Amino acid sequence: MRRKAGLILLALAVCCAALSPLLRWYAFPRLAKIPANEYQTMVLEAKNATLLDYGTMTARTVPEVTIVQTLKGDVAASEKIEKTAGRDVVVWDGLSYVQGPDGKMVSKVPERYIFDAHTQEPVHATGETVDGDPVRRTGIEFKWPFLTQKRDYEYFDAQTRTSAPIHYQGTRTFRGLTVYYFEQTVPWTEVALPRTMPVAGITPETVARTGTTRWYTTVRRFWVEPVTGAPVYGEEIHREELRGGSLLGGRAKVTAFAGHVKMREDYIEHTLSVVKSNRTLVLLLTSYLPWGLLLLSALLLALSLGLEARARRPARPDAPTEPARPQPVSA
Repeated sequence: MRRKAGLILLALAVCCAALSPLLRWYAFPRLAKIPANEYQTMVLEAKNATLLDYGTMTARTVPEVTIVQTLKGDVAASEKIEKTAGRDVVVWDGLSYVQGPDGKMVSKVPERYIFDAHTQEPVHATGETVDGDPVRRTGIEFKWPFLTQKRDYEYFDAQTRTSAPIHYQGTRTFRGLTVYYFEQTVPWTEVALPRTMPVAGITPETVARTGTTRWYTTVRRFWVEPVTGAPVYGEEIHREELRGGSLLGGRAKVTAFAGHVKMREDYIEHTLSVVKSNRTLVLLLTSYLPWGLLLLSALLLALSLGLEARARRPARPDAPTEPARPQPVSA
């Protein structure tokens, strides 16, 4: 009986040992993914910012500029692209909406971001755009891959429509959570004006006819939780200028926007709670269950060997024995 129980425990130990790497290296890459119906809203603020008054074409200091960023998953578009891509795809419709202290719109830039649900790599398909312009992304945007590494990544900049390295700058602690800090500097670059402008009659085409151009630079910073790859905090030191042309009345340049853009406090707390919850789920697949199965396998193996050893142990010499039954004797 002991030998039979030992064999059962041995079989269970082998099963647990086999499940451990399968769960980590086979199941996790297939189960961990961004849901296609994801919806996120993020509010950022720039206090005491400089903002251009397009009515007078002069820059002025305002108490606050608010940037509302939304990301909404398009499930129907994802399913359509998956049929030809042969993999799980997420389609995010993003909108960056900037408003002044009076609540009026300063600019709004929509974009469509298509990427692999598991790796966050861009998937090139019809509809990949920024402000209506077709683009072909390389690198990441908005989110880092699961199990982020301590290295530089290519990061897509929606203003310049190009990708450049965003540099890993070290491991830090952000409100009790271990994070990786990344930073990217975009040098002064000529960029397109938003298609939607705050003043009627001013369009990218009318501005282009005056010879005036728009330039942009920023220092982009992210604090990224490495298990989920989700930024828990971000900020930018952002500057925009209009340069040259008759629109500026002979001036060489005028500041269109300048400010230190930071996440609003209530959205920091909300983001932290969501990331911590998702972090537990990812660790369950990558650490807790695989290591737990290995430990359980070792325990079952030890019990199996113990039962086998007891089954093979010889009886003690002084142990009482059952008296032999008398044998029948024939004449």
